[in-house]
Amino acid sequence: MRTLWLSLAFSAALATVAGQSLAGESRASQILARFEHANQWRDHVMIAAHRAGSMQAGKTLYAENSLAAVEGSIAIGAEIVEVDVRRAKDGEFVIMHDSWLDRTTTCKGEVVKYTLAELKKCRLVVEGTGVVTNETVSTLREMLLTTRDRILINLDNKLEVTDLPGMVAEARDLGMVDQVIVKENLWNRQRIDAASAALAQAGGGFQFMPILADDAVHDAVFASEVDKAFAPRAVELITWRNGAETLTSTGGPLFSTRMRAEAARGDWHLWADTYAVVNKPGGFLAGGRGDELAVAASLPREAWGFWVDRGATIIQTDEPKAAIAWLTANGYRVPYTTDIKQAEPAHTASIN
Repeated sequence: MRTLWLSLAFSAALATVAGQSLAGESRASQILARFEHANQWRDHVMIAAHRAGSMQAGKTLYAENSLAAVEGSIAIGAEIVEVDVRRAKDGEFVIMHDSWLDRTTTCKGEVVKYTLAELKKCRLVVEGTGVVTNETVSTLREMLLTTRDRILINLDNKLEVTDLPGMVAEARDLGMVDQVIVKENLWNRQRIDAASAALAQAGGGFQFMPILADDAVHDAVFASEVDKAFAPRAVELITWRNGAETLTSTGGPLFSTRMRAEAARGDWHLWADTYAVVNKPGGFLAGGRGDELAVAASLPREAWGFWVDRGATIIQTDEPKAAIAWLTANGYRVPYTTDIKQAEPAHTASIN
């Protein structure tokens, strides 16, 4: 009896410690555990908020690539924010999609012709309403501080592949390199070699995600080559829309049965893009089955559901709130151990 009692007491103590450990985990670490183990989480679809989640609701809620948009994405439960990285005139990494400032800020001209001090005088604008915010152009460091321990961050490199090590170094300096996903388009052996060289220079500990588009990559054979080179935890797959009226019925060559088998063998996520591209037909990156179909046409099953049916376990979207709501209602979201939406920021900067 004494032995049994001690055994039960020991088990209870272990359970308590485990519970404390889980409760003490950061939001980002819980998300990372699912990102790094795709095969264990095939029943859960993660959401990546495109341009920090600023594009939703007709671009009326937040300024593009803003800290406020990141806060909004965290609040709704997105797991990843995607942001775009460029350089200022004095070499500082800054967060900006376009090479020009005109569309998203109160300033005019090319980003690279402004010093960081000059960029800090530019105010971000909410594109859908024209409202000028109190938020300025963010540095990469400021963006990283906002996401640290709260959400994974996907850096879309708008520079050269050789700039990747510098971006990774900033995250490493903040002790959050494991929370960063960097990515590059790959379509041949030369691109694989160039990315490999840059990643070797950057050191380890971060996530690298290849991007494969079906205008250049036509089957899973190349994905197998990429898997051997990088052992990624996710691969971003783009299905180009061939015509304005045509919706893909299969998902294209990159969402084949063979590709799903490669993903299972390599234990990586199939990442689908459903966000819109300016001046392109709806669903341009999703074979016509993008966010417009899901929200404007009220056919989420034919958009997000279509890609889930073809193995996607990460969806990058302009409509993260709507996507999370639909996925949750249809059983595609598995609750986290603790409420990951309650994480507090790792900095005290004012966000407007």
